[in-house]
Amino acid sequence: MAIPITYNVRNMILRKGLTLMTALGIALTVMTAVFLMMLLAGMRKAFVSSGDPLNVLVLRKGSTSELAGGFTKDKLPILRELPGIARDSHGDPLVSGEWVVVVVLPRKDGSGEVNVTLRGMGPQGLDVRRNLKLVEGQWFSSGQHEVVVSQSIHNRFSHTNVGDMLDFGKGPWKVTGIFDAGGSAYDSEIWGEVNQVADQFNRQNAIGSAYLRATDTVSADALVHRVADDQRLELEGMLETTYYEKQTQSGAPIRFMGYIVGLTMAIGSIFAAANTMYAAVAYRSREIATLRVIGFRKGSIVMSFVFESVLLALLGAAAGIVLMLPFNGMSTGTSNSVTFSEVVFSLRITLGVVGYAVLFAVVMGLIGGVAPAWGAARREILASLRD
Repeated sequence: MAIPITYNVRNMILRKGLTLMTALGIALTVMTAVFLMMLLAGMRKAFVSSGDPLNVLVLRKGSTSELAGGFTKDKLPILRELPGIARDSHGDPLVSGEWVVVVVLPRKDGSGEVNVTLRGMGPQGLDVRRNLKLVEGQWFSSGQHEVVVSQSIHNRFSHTNVGDMLDFGKGPWKVTGIFDAGGSAYDSEIWGEVNQVADQFNRQNAIGSAYLRATDTVSADALVHRVADDQRLELEGMLETTYYEKQTQSGAPIRFMGYIVGLTMAIGSIFAAANTMYAAVAYRSREIATLRVIGFRKGSIVMSFVFESVLLALLGAAAGIVLMLPFNGMSTGTSNSVTFSEVVFSLRITLGVVGYAVLFAVVMGLIGGVAPAWGAARREILASLRD
């Protein structure tokens, strides 16, 4: 015969102080785990959402990033002739030759200067990319020292208002607009015209990378192979989604730190939960003996105490998640080990983060409750009645 759930709930209410203290300890552990998982979820969205399955990124063979790429301009016409490339309203192939360089900008909060990605793109650069929205001002003009900055860059760095002048390369650049890239990795970039960027950074005779917009996903996969197989090019193509998925390795240090910190705090919370349940066993020894006399089996008592421990853990998980809600959507940044520049992203509480937090808490409750529950069930009835 199973012990009613209401029995455990009443006991938790009766011992309010002990219950709250244990739940708070678990909540702090869950908060730490949730915060680290929010960081990883935000980084994952920033990189993965940047990739468009119809875009093919072309780099020099052996290059791992756009910074390390580079090939001569005479290969762009060959790329434009490849079958399967989409065309704009004028019938021109959607191919954008680009340069990516790193510039240094001062933070608004005065905490120092940080590497930021500057992307020079061809006339088709904006058409190749979807889900872009101009928030303020206008797009940069061809042949001018003009740039547009992402909204995240505008919020975090100085001299990024429309009309301001940014100083990098060989001279000042005028900020003409602010754009929103929908939380993707492009939200960490500044954009300008490719020829102006190449001229300012002495890269006039080459292209760092090229973006090809395919007509459909089948053509995109075919373009990857066509680029690699064309002996005239000696280049390598990859889906844009693949390229940005590889950049999630930037979150590896955070993930490793999260495992260490989370494990350390989890051990402490497990001991706290176990201590609470051991105290409950000592406090309710006669009550447990009475349950045995009434006819409840050892297995029922074990299940009852384990369930109570899990309830405590779930209470702590709920408190930890609620306490982290105000941080949802908060922007932060980290260094991208691939591009050596700062990546701006938002902390995100997703269903996956909530699910992992609840599972994390349940595991702590189970481990912390098993030993006390087993001890409670094994106690001699007469000895417990004398206590």
